[in-house]
Amino acid sequence: MSELDAVLQDLRDESAELDSLVADLTGAQWRLPTPAARWTLAHQIAHLTWTDAAALLAATDPDAFGAEVAKAEANPDGFVDDGADAGAVLPPAELLARWRTGRDRLWQVLKSAPAGTRFPWYGPPMSVASMATARLMETWAHGQDVADTLGVRREPTARLRQVARIGARARDYAFFVRGLPAPAEEFRVELTGPGGELWAYGPQDAAQRVTGPALDFCLLTTQRAHRSDLALRAEGADADRWLDIAQAFAGPAGEGRKPTGGPA
Repeated sequence: MSELDAVLQDLRDESAELDSLVADLTGAQWRLPTPAARWTLAHQIAHLTWTDAAALLAATDPDAFGAEVAKAEANPDGFVDDGADAGAVLPPAELLARWRTGRDRLWQVLKSAPAGTRFPWYGPPMSVASMATARLMETWAHGQDVADTLGVRREPTARLRQVARIGARARDYAFFVRGLPAPAEEFRVELTGPGGELWAYGPQDAAQRVTGPALDFCLLTTQRAHRSDLALRAEGADADRWLDIAQAFAGPAGEGRKPTGGPA
């Protein structure tokens, strides 16, 4: 199986898992507040619907997507919320149908894209595999918000490897989006996967290192948990700073989550 086939299968599986959490929600449950400020469960699915549509536009009509980027640049603090607000007011059945249809259309476009294709995005342009990984990361992260709201504990899976990889590769972007110079040297990131396996990124002999559970790293880089609640360790001043600002997603720096009282 190719790298792209693997991540596309993971994306499909992650989407199906989240779908199973929301498919049978009542109207009242769709209006439940989530850990994201001002967002209900409907906002979470509306956001995924909106970002899937943006990714589909980037993949099929780059010029039209450029116009969307210009709108985002004109309203950097509000364009994400605006997209979620527009979908959250839809009847739940219509919202679900739009999410399902949109994500399937995007999946088919990514599956059939020629090798070497790169798509524009709100951050740097992405390869097909990177775009699929980014969609998986978003689906997992917003799925975490849904699970937390519903009081559901999701079992970590090997799909986290895709999220961890994009989180590690987005290191320099986290510095850039805050107007900070990126560290000159590479970091070593060593994570323990759900089955006890080692996932490693960066030179083995790097002086600056981040270690800990893969789940915690994914929660941190998607800003679903505060650093103080996670069992991640940094060696080196720059690595330590990174753990304070890490983000795996494109766009403005997020506010992150408040600490809840100690390492998970």
